[in-house]
Amino acid sequence: MKRPDGVGARKRRMARPASARRSWRKILRRVGPGIVTGASDDDPSGIGTYSQVGAQFGFGMLWTMLFTLPLMSSVQEASALIGRATGHGLATNIRKYHPGWLVYPLVVALVVANFINIGADLGAMGAGMTLVVGGPAIIWVMLFGVVCVLAELFIPYHRYSSVLKWLTLSLLAYVGTVLVVHLDWRSAIISTFVPRISFNKDTLIAIVAVLGTTISPYLFFWQASQEVEEITVDPASQPLVDDPPEAINEVLRIKLDTYGGMFASNLIAWFIIASTGATLFVAGVHDIDSANKAAEALTPIAGRFGGALFALGIIATGLLAIPVLAGSAAFGVAESFRWRASLEEPPKREHGFYGVIIVGVLIGIFINFIGVNPIHALIWTAVINAVVAPPLIAIVMLMAGSKRVMGETRAGIGVRIIGWITVAVMSLAVVGMFWSFAS
Repeated sequence: MKRPDGVGARKRRMARPASARRSWRKILRRVGPGIVTGASDDDPSGIGTYSQVGAQFGFGMLWTMLFTLPLMSSVQEASALIGRATGHGLATNIRKYHPGWLVYPLVVALVVANFINIGADLGAMGAGMTLVVGGPAIIWVMLFGVVCVLAELFIPYHRYSSVLKWLTLSLLAYVGTVLVVHLDWRSAIISTFVPRISFNKDTLIAIVAVLGTTISPYLFFWQASQEVEEITVDPASQPLVDDPPEAINEVLRIKLDTYGGMFASNLIAWFIIASTGATLFVAGVHDIDSANKAAEALTPIAGRFGGALFALGIIATGLLAIPVLAGSAAFGVAESFRWRASLEEPPKREHGFYGVIIVGVLIGIFINFIGVNPIHALIWTAVINAVVAPPLIAIVMLMAGSKRVMGETRAGIGVRIIGWITVAVMSLAVVGMFWSFAS
């Protein structure tokens, strides 16, 4: 009588690892929204910001990559959980659980900042292409704009998400750049873990710029919406409020995905600051006003290969970031006006949603035709993002911690504490930014 029980116990022990392996494979197969979001954070305008920080301060600002990592990760995890738990994006949830008037100014600010950012990114991509292969930059701007729009319009999400995942590998160009230049690894690592902060105007502006680049509202909207898309394309998936047993695996996947994506994002930003700090700062080149200018300045110092590698990274990351910028704006607008919104559906079914994407890229191209200074444009983008981020993060944390919104899948207490610290830090950054402008 004991033998069957023993056999059954052995079978159960053997079954558990196989089940666990299947569960892990399922989790890893669905990793993606956080990785893509993190990679898109290192867009051409972000590369320009990090290049300027490296050229101006050398290794002196490397510590900001370590400091911002838990802040941005907590907000992105909360945003992803909201999308996965409710089956709706941020704008829909804000409209549903908060006063109706609150969502519209947030979305308007998101759209304005994203469209300006698209213009700056397209300009950097065009200049980068001219640096690598030649030709008029404005032609490349138009070509890249058309490619991004067509891809977002006519490739269904389940395929398009794979394209975006592969594009994240383009960030390895900046690992390659560090390998090309001579880097004092000991000094770089010490500067990362031992901050040296001087409270002056230039340092404050740099910190605000880094915060505005790493913790941007469009990333919150995009990641929440991509979690909704993951439910849409998987017939077996439901919002976690309707399927609590799935919460354990899904929360684990979101943590792995989000923290992996944010770590990769900040690691690449670290490489950009380190490579420009080891070359441009040492060579006395302290003023870099765009990503392509960084590539140009690197060429005589790091060699043509180093400059070309830097420029190719700008182009590839732009191809990743522009769809995210346009798509997050479209999700925000569509959810605000209760339009259908999904990258899985064809344009003929969702005119308004795809119309926002087209308009956003067209405005981005137009910005380059009228000769708007890209740095001035990015300053205004930083101002808008810095003003919008604190109240938006506060709303995200309130919803992520609400049982009414999230059911049993509320964000953990650690995520919420760090989220509220992020609100405080970003609020201080706004005060500091306006102080720096006034002084």
